[in-house]
Amino acid sequence: MLIGLTGKYAAGKGTLAELLKGRGFGYHSCSDVLREELAARGVPESREALLELGNALRRQGGPGELARRLKPRLDDGGDHIVDSIRNPAEVEVLREMEGFVLIVVDAAPEVRFERLRKRARIGDPETFEAFQRLEAKELESSDPTTQQLLGTIALADYALRNDHGVEELHIAMEALLETLGQA
Repeated sequence: MLIGLTGKYAAGKGTLAELLKGRGFGYHSCSDVLREELAARGVPESREALLELGNALRRQGGPGELARRLKPRLDDGGDHIVDSIRNPAEVEVLREMEGFVLIVVDAAPEVRFERLRKRARIGDPETFEAFQRLEAKELESSDPTTQQLLGTIALADYALRNDHGVEELHIAMEALLETLGQA
C-alpha cells in the first residue's frame, strides 16, 4: 500500500507518518527531496529555502517533479508513506502507482501553531501572524509550479482530524487502516 499525506502546516502529518512507520511502512517525504538538494547545493535549510527550491524544481521539471524523484524509492512492493505532498500534480504522479491513497490531516489553526512552537524547527514562524502569512503562501496560487495545498487537499481520498492528540489520531488511523483492509 502507498499512503500519501497532505495537510496544512503542523497538522500532524509527521505524527501520522511515525504511527505508520511503527506498522512497518517505509517513510519518504517530498520535503526530504528538497532537503537533500539544499544540502547538495550547500544552502542552509529554512522554510523559505524549501519553498523556493520546491517551486524552482517544479518550474524546471514540471509540477509533479518532487513525486517523480520519489517514485524509484517506492517500487519495491512494500508499504510506503509519502509525506508533504503539496501540489495536485504530485498526486497525479503518485496515482500512477498501484494502491495509492491520499490522506489529509487537519487541525484548528491555533492547535497547529501551538504544536509548531513546541517542535521549534529551523525556520518556523515565531508569531501567529507570521504563521498565517507563511501558510497563505502554500494554500493556492495561479502558478501551477508552486504549492497548491488547497487543490491537493481537495484530491484526498480520506480525512483525519488531529485536534486532540496522538492517542486520538492513532485510533482514527487504525479505523482507517481497517477500512482499507490493512488492519
